Amino acid sequence: MRDHISRAARAIPPSGIRRFFDLVQTMDDVISLGVGEPDFSTPWKAVDACMYALEQGQTSYTSNRGMPALCERITDDLARDYGLCYDPATEVIITTGVSEGLDIAIRAVTDPGDEVLVAQPSYVSYAPCVTLAGGVPVPVPCLARDRFRLNPDLLMERVTPRSKALVINFPNNPTGAIMTASDLKGIADIAEDHDLVLLSDEVYGELSYDGPHVPAATIGALRERTITLNGFSKAYAMTGWRIGYLCAPAELTDAALKIHQYVMLCAPNMAQVAALAALRSASVEKGAMVDEYHLRRNLVVAGLNRAGLSCHLPEGAFYAFPSVVGTGLSDHEFAERLLSEERVAVVPGSVFGEGGAGHLRCSYAVSREDLSEAVLRIERFVASLGERAPVPALGTRQPAD
Repeated sequence: MRDHISRAARAIPPSGIRRFFDLVQTMDDVISLGVGEPDFSTPWKAVDACMYALEQGQTSYTSNRGMPALCERITDDLARDYGLCYDPATEVIITTGVSEGLDIAIRAVTDPGDEVLVAQPSYVSYAPCVTLAGGVPVPVPCLARDRFRLNPDLLMERVTPRSKALVINFPNNPTGAIMTASDLKGIADIAEDHDLVLLSDEVYGELSYDGPHVPAATIGALRERTITLNGFSKAYAMTGWRIGYLCAPAELTDAALKIHQYVMLCAPNMAQVAALAALRSASVEKGAMVDEYHLRRNLVVAGLNRAGLSCHLPEGAFYAFPSVVGTGLSDHEFAERLLSEERVAVVPGSVFGEGGAGHLRCSYAVSREDLSEAVLRIERFVASLGERAPVPALGTRQPAD
């Protein structure tokens, strides 16, 4: 049946993250730093609100755009926190996770043959979503020397007359990098000069440790050409609820809504109820989770640098991204041997695209006890290789106590 499978489906690779996750399932005594999922439970008030809604029979469809109360609360919070104003009736769509939001956003702006620039390292679904929409993904490397931020000069090298959109994700998965307002200004100028639509995945925005998150749409004229994607999976430990949202000017949301109507109809009613309760009542729990991730970040970055793996200090998300170049092993070789010999699972950085090669993604969304043990095992493994990695590269910072 191979001839009956579409060229687009044949062209996309399976997830490199899931390959290592599947390997872990067959082994004992493994500490997994591989999957980007909080180890916390969903805040109880969100769960309780969902159960009450189910008891009351609230299991029907909602509006295609989503529950009006949830749309209004999202826009109220964006206005309060960032001065970013959207009309809840025309400029918001509640999606089935950020993944669906990304898919419908890319399809809403991409015609066959359009080039979509993708800042990489990036989450593994971005380029395949472009391919499935008929577009051509064009990687733009974010390099360690730039602390994995998007460099305007490198972006300009990849812009062509066929460039239609740019996909970014800051705070970043897998590097933990952030973009400041001044960083984004350079990107905004290029987007305006070359008439690019910006798709900004900000699902880790509330997991920022060294200063407030800066939404891309707050910079210059970006608000009118930006589709902001966000959700509840990371900050509220709601991965399995599959609930996110998309905010953009009405013309863009109208286009995305047509696709949403046909492929999803609406996000699950009860998940929307839980999301609204989380926004209303779970700020304390969210803050406690962020504080804990902050402590874990410091623990794991210090341990990796101590082991001889140069690791920049991630300023957001819950990933460390150490270099293994000095060990003489590729990122795949290192990850496979570390799993086999020390039972620690990490993800090779090259699965996240250009700029990721020679690095590992290490999630610190696991307990401090497991993190400490994992770091000890990594130190032991590096020592067994018989040579130390080079000292931390220029720009590498140690976490503050």
